[in-house]
Amino acid sequence: MLVCIGDVVEDVVVWTDGPLRTGTDNPGRVVRTRGGSAANVAVFAAATGAASRFVGRVGTDALGAALTTDLERAGVEVRVQRAGRTGSIVVLVDPSGERTMVPDRGAAAELADPPPSWVAGASVVHAPAYALATPGPATAVRTLFLAARDTGALTSIDVSSVDLVTRFGADALRAAIIRLVPDVLIANTEESAALGPVPGVATTVVKAGAAPTTVTGPDGAVVRVPVDPVAGVRDTTGAGDAFAAGFLTAFALDRDPVAACRAGHALAARVLQQPGANLTPDPTVEPSGAPA
Repeated sequence: MLVCIGDVVEDVVVWTDGPLRTGTDNPGRVVRTRGGSAANVAVFAAATGAASRFVGRVGTDALGAALTTDLERAGVEVRVQRAGRTGSIVVLVDPSGERTMVPDRGAAAELADPPPSWVAGASVVHAPAYALATPGPATAVRTLFLAARDTGALTSIDVSSVDLVTRFGADALRAAIIRLVPDVLIANTEESAALGPVPGVATTVVKAGAAPTTVTGPDGAVVRVPVDPVAGVRDTTGAGDAFAAGFLTAFALDRDPVAACRAGHALAARVLQQPGANLTPDPTVEPSGAPA
């Protein structure tokens, strides 16, 4: 069982046909889909056949109901509080597949006081670092990590965003992560450089896009796992979440970092060719990534 604590929101994915021009119309295509890093990880984990559970907060609105129903249909157990307004994220995707996001977390930023029973049965409890940026969710993560650790579950943090590191402050975010004492810390190269070393983490995973992923183990041993090429990359949205799901579900089985990285790479590759954080091919998109 992989339990993911954090956000479920609507992703409004905007694929532009060329560089964005301000002050005028821009040809493109808009896709609405489920988003939120923690929700994505839970869905991707369920797609591997693993048991998964999402813990978070949505609004008392039709969007919140639709998103939780979507999670359940994907095979995810849902434990949510309901209050306020469900959040959304606008994701601008350029023709190279690179994305720029404008988040409005809404109710997700107000998660507070979840019962420890919401992590019962977990093998791994995972939280994106977004949850550490606001007081309620940060306290919720600490409470649930402690409850999980008491039962022998692994805990994991994904640094999530360079912007998060700079806005929150590298020192403050590093201190928040150190207090949690996670077993696994996941970051990409830029996030890792911005955050700096985090003492006390048993296993650190640093992704580098198409370059090898670097894993540093509890004994300081370093392994580098190559990434197989992916043809026709169109949208990087959700690829990091897919990697986290593949890595954590595999790592929980036998603590083999190489096999776990390969599982993460394989799952991420499936997402890179889809609009938004999805594994299912979109019939309206050509293999090159252009709308049909």
